[in-house]
Amino acid sequence: MTPFSICIIDDEPSIREGLSMALEPDYSIQAFVDAESAFEIILNTPPDLVLLDIGLPGMNGIDVLKKLKETFHDLPVIMITAYEEINTVINAMKTGAYDFIVKPIQMDRLEITIRNALSSVSLRREVELLQEKCIREHMPCFIGESNAVQDMMDFIKMVAKSPDTPVLIHGETGTGKELIASAIHFRSPNCNGPFITVNCASIPKDLIESELFGYEKGAFTGAKTGGKKGLIEEAENGTLFLDELGDLSMSAQAKLLRFLENGEFYKVGGTQKHYVKTRVVSATNKNILEMVEKGSFRRDLFFRLGVVNTKVPPLNERCEDISPLSRYFINMYNEKFGKQVKGLSEEAETTLKQYQFTGNVRELKNMIERGVLITKEDYLSPKDLGVAREMASGHPPLGYMDTGHSLIPENIPEAGLDIQSVLHRVEKYYYKKALEITSGNESRAARLLHINHHTFRYRHKKMP
Repeated sequence: MTPFSICIIDDEPSIREGLSMALEPDYSIQAFVDAESAFEIILNTPPDLVLLDIGLPGMNGIDVLKKLKETFHDLPVIMITAYEEINTVINAMKTGAYDFIVKPIQMDRLEITIRNALSSVSLRREVELLQEKCIREHMPCFIGESNAVQDMMDFIKMVAKSPDTPVLIHGETGTGKELIASAIHFRSPNCNGPFITVNCASIPKDLIESELFGYEKGAFTGAKTGGKKGLIEEAENGTLFLDELGDLSMSAQAKLLRFLENGEFYKVGGTQKHYVKTRVVSATNKNILEMVEKGSFRRDLFFRLGVVNTKVPPLNERCEDISPLSRYFINMYNEKFGKQVKGLSEEAETTLKQYQFTGNVRELKNMIERGVLITKEDYLSPKDLGVAREMASGHPPLGYMDTGHSLIPENIPEAGLDIQSVLHRVEKYYYKKALEITSGNESRAARLLHINHHTFRYRHKKMP
């Protein structure tokens, strides 16, 4: 087991050396004479605990403590102080110090204090490992070997620390945006509160306001006699997830903006002001910024909802995750259907890595479900998955056209397709082809495609 790491910041050589010698048998120790030199190391590799002298030269111990707690909220800091500085220690405790030790240092007391502080660190680590294990086991969008999966896990850990900062998730259909929102909720301080999902596209535009904000008795024909609590109120002290954000009406956008700014809202047909504390996480597969430019989405709401933004990469951009995801889904459907499918055949694995997923992880999941259900073999074949065999040999399957850059379905598959993703791939192919023909001359390439030079340059720069 890796030993806990302790950072000692003290300008007295005897204190630094004495503490280092006493603690090194049990801990990994780094000692610094001042805060400035310590910060360079701490910011890159945060320790598990800091022993901090209050009377430092340069930046004093209280200022160092404030800076540490701003950057690493959960980092335990034990203050080292002379007896005459005891009033300063009171300020340190208010600022977030774990405890304090008075000079001359009694090692028995210090070691007990360190053990107590690190036991809370150890408990927090165990909770985080359990949370991460739960997320990976129950949320397939986080299963994989790509850097994108790890980056998403890191993003969730970062934003989950805040209980109320709005988050906006961009991504194609089927990438797992709702699962990411759920993971943020269950790792946040709001985890004991409700997680309420609203699909803005599935609610008629004339009902979305009453669904979100609720309504009073007699607000409209057919209203319940006692009125109704809205979904925002249902999500109090938890998380409200707004899926398909781009389908919100302009009037609902205005009321949502007011709520985000100060937590207040009015029910439909009501005059009483209500206050609710909840976190709002939104998701969209549309280009909201483009909608802002066209005037169909409020600019101020876009920036308010997107205090923190992230884009979920499509499955086509992380092919190394297809095999582990497939194994996960095979095990899932083996259990569901009472089967014992061992895995993918080599041909099926090759085929899936060449396949252009328009429905992302959801489409792969549906393929595996079909395969496990109908197969009579130990290993799933391309036929079991409903994918043409020709893809494995590098030839485009029947019903697909080969752009040389990607495979585009000629017909709409049973699972449907993400038209924006398809159009994006076609556009990317022709931009690349035009630049090849013109030897990289953007002006000539733009003329070939009958578009403005500035539009060509702008859109080309935005392409991944």
